[in-house]
Amino acid sequence: MTDSSASASHEPAVTDSLAKTPLDQWHRRMGGKMVPFAGYEMPIQYATPESTGSADVDGASTGVAKPVGGIVAEHHACRNKAALFDVSHMGRLRFDGDGAAEFLDHILTRRVTDLPVGGVRYSMVCNAEGGVLDDVLVSHLETPSERRFHLLVVNASNRAKILKWIEPHLADFPTVTMSDRTELTAMIAVQGPLAMEVCKKLFSFDPSRLKNYQARITDQFAKPVIVSRTGYTGEDGLELIVRAEEATRVWENILLAGRDAGFTAAGLGARDTLRMEAGMPLYGHELDETVDPISAGLNFAVNLPNRQFIGSEALQQIKQQGPARVRIGLLPEGKRPAREGCGVLDQNGEKIGEITSGGPSPTLGVPIAMAMVDAKHAGDSEFQVDIRGRTTVAKPTKLPFYRRAVS
Repeated sequence: MTDSSASASHEPAVTDSLAKTPLDQWHRRMGGKMVPFAGYEMPIQYATPESTGSADVDGASTGVAKPVGGIVAEHHACRNKAALFDVSHMGRLRFDGDGAAEFLDHILTRRVTDLPVGGVRYSMVCNAEGGVLDDVLVSHLETPSERRFHLLVVNASNRAKILKWIEPHLADFPTVTMSDRTELTAMIAVQGPLAMEVCKKLFSFDPSRLKNYQARITDQFAKPVIVSRTGYTGEDGLELIVRAEEATRVWENILLAGRDAGFTAAGLGARDTLRMEAGMPLYGHELDETVDPISAGLNFAVNLPNRQFIGSEALQQIKQQGPARVRIGLLPEGKRPAREGCGVLDQNGEKIGEITSGGPSPTLGVPIAMAMVDAKHAGDSEFQVDIRGRTTVAKPTKLPFYRRAVS
């Protein structure tokens, strides 16, 4: 789950009106290539060592290794070692008070009333027609003083929309309070096969004891940290929420601890190629207000039996009748990638869908793409993709394109 993508090939000019994350100065010091993204200035990638002098990109003062630099190199570092991603642009909304679980159960597609302390669930916020307003993570957490609350992580590009949408619904739950914690905190993703081994040395609680989609509040050098075993890369790893003023210290502590293991900082470009290989939807591409979770192949994130929530009636009808469109994976032949918006054609040359995400796969070494196509063609054995006026054969494949080996 993340925001509408800023493609690495499109780099609009940065303006002074954009927000900055607590790690902004670190990114600039280390050669981050900053671009506008969901209202923030974010690093799309870091400068390669050969493209800049050591005076421009130098972590010697802190002992932190320079980023490997470049989208492909950052991608491979995450797949083979570990990479750190600044995801502080994501929205973080806290819900306190009696009835918080019931309120979230009312607005989310996943059941929340039975979510245990320490549990995390991927879910969606839908409109009455079943269209996705946002895809989110909901957590049930407990402070060291045993105060319990729920946390909703939303996409940066949808944060204002979701806040505005939630407020009137809160009127029916007067004991529930919502607070936007986004500007007060930072969020860091540590992803890769070596992430857990290194990170378990850094916290008072060993995060390797968490199962997937579990979280807890611990500390890092006596400062509170929310640690969850979640991510958006297809690799094992953690996502951390820390106080904004502690972000650089925690970020550099992780890089220092992982220096010998090859840890590196990575930008949004690599995060996008990683999530695409993992077959994960991106809001604004595979998901939007015209797409329902069932059509997007996210049935696991919709709990319909024995409950009602906003959009549940529409989703029940879609489930019974079957979706009109479905999400599929494609492997275009040749080397030219099929990008978002390319038409998908049947074997007779009739348009039956559209590419939602596509590009080269650094891990597989071939182009990959996801598409929404007419459901009646979902079982076709071959498609054509219109890439800038030229058709290319594309074979369907099961998602995800890449699945990490589990030892």
